[in-house]
Amino acid sequence: MHPPSRQDYVAITLGQRSGSYNNGKQWRRQSCWRKWKQLSRLQRSLILFTLVLLLICGFASYPSITEHLRAGEAETEAAHPLAPHVLPEPAKLGQLPLPPRAEQPSKRKLSNREGPPSLQNLQQKNVNVSNTIEDKAGNAKKEGDDKGVISWRGAVIDTEQGTEGDKDGDAKDDTVVKQEEQTVKESEADWLEAVKDSFRHAWQGYKDFAWGHDELRPISKSYSEWFGLGLTLIDALDTMWIMGLKTEFEEAKAWVETELSFNKNVDVNLFESTIRILGGLLSTYHLTGDSLFLDKQYKDIGSRLMPAFKTPSKIPYSDVNIGKGTAHPPRWTSDSTVAEVTSIQLEFRELSRLTQDPQYEAVVAEVMNKVHKLDGKLDGLVPMFINTNSGQFTHQGIFTLGARADSYYEYLLKQWLQGGKKERRLSTSHRGSEEKSGAETSPNGFTFVGELSHGQFSPKMDHLVCFLPGTLALGTHHGLPRTTWTCQTDDGDLLPNVQANGNGLSPEIVHFNMHQGSVRDIEVKLADRHNLLRPETVESLFYLYRFTKDHKYREWGWEILQNLINIQGLRWKLAVSTGGYTSVNNVRDPDYPSPRDKMESFFLGETLKYLYLLFSDDFNLIDLDQYVFNTEAHPLPIWPSAAV
Repeated sequence: MHPPSRQDYVAITLGQRSGSYNNGKQWRRQSCWRKWKQLSRLQRSLILFTLVLLLICGFASYPSITEHLRAGEAETEAAHPLAPHVLPEPAKLGQLPLPPRAEQPSKRKLSNREGPPSLQNLQQKNVNVSNTIEDKAGNAKKEGDDKGVISWRGAVIDTEQGTEGDKDGDAKDDTVVKQEEQTVKESEADWLEAVKDSFRHAWQGYKDFAWGHDELRPISKSYSEWFGLGLTLIDALDTMWIMGLKTEFEEAKAWVETELSFNKNVDVNLFESTIRILGGLLSTYHLTGDSLFLDKQYKDIGSRLMPAFKTPSKIPYSDVNIGKGTAHPPRWTSDSTVAEVTSIQLEFRELSRLTQDPQYEAVVAEVMNKVHKLDGKLDGLVPMFINTNSGQFTHQGIFTLGARADSYYEYLLKQWLQGGKKERRLSTSHRGSEEKSGAETSPNGFTFVGELSHGQFSPKMDHLVCFLPGTLALGTHHGLPRTTWTCQTDDGDLLPNVQANGNGLSPEIVHFNMHQGSVRDIEVKLADRHNLLRPETVESLFYLYRFTKDHKYREWGWEILQNLINIQGLRWKLAVSTGGYTSVNNVRDPDYPSPRDKMESFFLGETLKYLYLLFSDDFNLIDLDQYVFNTEAHPLPIWPSAAV
């Protein structure tokens, strides 16, 4: 069925208006014409202008017409209207949204030109559920039941259920509720499969166009290099193992065994190499028990990163040449960021524990000791930069929980967990962040984390800060005092992920309105509208669901996954789907978000992994009493002395 053309739409509208005329319409037409002629030219012009303006507004308010006008061409298939309270169906990658199918396609291996099949099937189930509920509500209405109903997780429930009626009626209502609860469970099981299919689709693009290289370029169907070490492949190893994708895992393992070599004359970033490569190999070894990842790989990369610590202050340089064994700061500064030098401890400590070589733990412990003794903090908050020559903070007076400082606070907690809950330095930092950086928006009073600059509060928040609710929940789970923020995250604060955006994706940075009388809570500046497929929001949703079992966190995660899929469609007139997933430049534009042609390795290593764990009912899958995630979502074991 083809969508109506502009001419069809106008004809229908005018026909509806003219249908109300009676038998005297000829006389009325003449009378109206005389009155029209009596008007001045200015009056007639104003009336015509108003009518034209109303007609244009009518077109703009009709979504399907607007879509086709912007696209400039008629599509071959019409979008299926959604039932109320049902999340939009993710578009089949490479096509516009399709109507629900009568039957599910059989399980099969994805080609690189297809979207995840389980995503295509879910709307059929959701629409059927909604229709069932609507029919039941409609039948109740016909029977004369005027009692109010409320919606709970998609189910329509009588507000007076259980207070009146006979036993048979009550039993029937209970059955309905149980059926709806069962439907929710089945839908969430489908969500889990949808994440796996999304991974398969992205992996197929990487395999076809970027195999063995660092990053996939899904639009140009090519690759880009950062270090030339297969970052995406290594980052995704433990994700495939956790998801049970054994075929894909074995393919990647074979590449690690035969192709991966660190004997290269290449500069790598100490922090990124540690959390992605060393962390990924450590995690894969622990999950699989395969000595390949122990003997050949992470011992090698760990030793090659050690020259970074040969500085006057023992604060490591940011860059290491792993072939030459030399290290240096960036060309433009002698500073390192605080997050980089304080977010490598989990990996180096675990490397010492496994190899029985204390040098790795010693160098990162020295860094933490120096940072803890430095002046320039504000109630535990730290500046963003530290000089590798002097060992002192630079750019003092500026404090953020976002870029360049974020994982410092994360690793304070996680080192404490990893090592037996003996390092109790984290409490002042988290209390300081709560007292100094927290604020509320106007008009809706959302809690957010801002920044401090020389005593002045700035209502700016990076998407990176969305790790904080999960970190606070993790601390509470392990016995730390329940903070104010932890309570507020139960109501969804600190996670303003999809508000005020054209396509449901979060921007990299937002600014919050705090002035009374503000119309919108969030403003997004032009330079901050990009989305890199980051994991921080779904990371926190995973922790919050694990500890509260509140299904709203799963529902939010499912909405995020759908938005990630939808934004990869033909709304750009680009077959991005044939290559995988891409970052975008403008989340505020639903029709052309300006793709970046880049899939970050952490999309497979973190984002999809946390979504999978969020939707999994197996809480023993990466038990949070036995594992702690590094800042790249690679699970490392909690040492036996700390086991619960």
